[in-house]
Amino acid sequence: MRPVPVWLPILLGFLQAVGPISTDMYLPAFPAIERSFHAPDGSAQITLGTWVLGIAIGQLMQGSLADRFGRRGPLLLGTVVYTLGSVGCAVSGSINAMAAWRFVAAIGASASMVIPRAIVRDISEGHEAARLMSRLILVLGAAPILAPTLGGAVLQIGTWRTIFWINAGYGAIALIAAAIRLPDTLPPAERIQIHVAAMVSRYAHILRERVFVTHVLMMSFYAFALFAYLGGSPTVFIDMYHFAPGQYALVFGGVAGLYILCSQLNIHVVRRLGLDGSLHRISSLYLAMAALLLALAVVRAGPVWFIAALALTHCLNGFMIPTATVGALRKHGAQAGSASALMGMMQFGIGASGGFVVGWLTDGTGVPMAGLMLAGAVAAKCADMARRPKRPGLCVADT
Repeated sequence: MRPVPVWLPILLGFLQAVGPISTDMYLPAFPAIERSFHAPDGSAQITLGTWVLGIAIGQLMQGSLADRFGRRGPLLLGTVVYTLGSVGCAVSGSINAMAAWRFVAAIGASASMVIPRAIVRDISEGHEAARLMSRLILVLGAAPILAPTLGGAVLQIGTWRTIFWINAGYGAIALIAAAIRLPDTLPPAERIQIHVAAMVSRYAHILRERVFVTHVLMMSFYAFALFAYLGGSPTVFIDMYHFAPGQYALVFGGVAGLYILCSQLNIHVVRRLGLDGSLHRISSLYLAMAALLLALAVVRAGPVWFIAALALTHCLNGFMIPTATVGALRKHGAQAGSASALMGMMQFGIGASGGFVVGWLTDGTGVPMAGLMLAGAVAAKCADMARRPKRPGLCVADT
């Protein structure tokens, strides 16, 4: 395979960041949105729900389109749809109209969440693919650090509608950059003409592939733990530890920064341990750290100890997610778009449920968040063991 230009992972990461920017940036604006529309408390969650639904549905569509028409065309079209959907949100006259436009924007944004992973699979494999995925996460990881803080800052000088105009501007920049620089990495000869029945059959075939399913389940359960952290951390730090919003933003950014650092160190771990060895050992460490985090939550340890354990737990995701992504796609070439779509749907669907569940269980302590993170760690370890040769006995962590 040809050498990969230095700018390509940066561009792919910039495109993929559409998802977390659009999810995280407007969260601080929920109360303002509800007041603007004279809507009941909590009704802004409807717009988040339609966003999640659109991402789940859109990823399946985009994967098939990318395998049929190549990577470039569907990604450009999806970015146009996302940009228009964001404009629709900015000018919405009701909470229901905004929810509908969020669904439209999510359908378009799903192209940027699926297709960059397929492009990485097109142009690389093995250790090189892990390196590229880590570089992509370097750019992608900046979004959850900056988005909530940027959203809060925008509300100081503008309104919630300004946030969606910024989203639309981001989409326009992404569209221009992709139109100018993004190559199509799937040659016409390798594109697959596929109808609805054949598409369903193709997804079923991918889901029967053990390596794919087990790696994606690992990613999905780690995403479950991540969303539990995202949904539960404001309660832990603002309500339980009485941090000011600015202090919470610093903790949030620091934890995310450590995640990015670990994603960049990941390639060295993979070179030393291999893909399978890395996943096995890091998943065991993650399980141990999640158990420690829950213990600290139960005894209501001081914030320094809790933050340290939380940061180390979250850091391990930086090793796991890019490696599991490469492992899931390594047996899929021309159908990497469909495989990436299934991966994204499962990861986002299972992961987002962690955020919803932590909201239902919130009790003013860190126990619900840490408990759900441990549950995700246990499930991910079971998926790790399932992808390895079967051994007698129960599904328990082995170290």
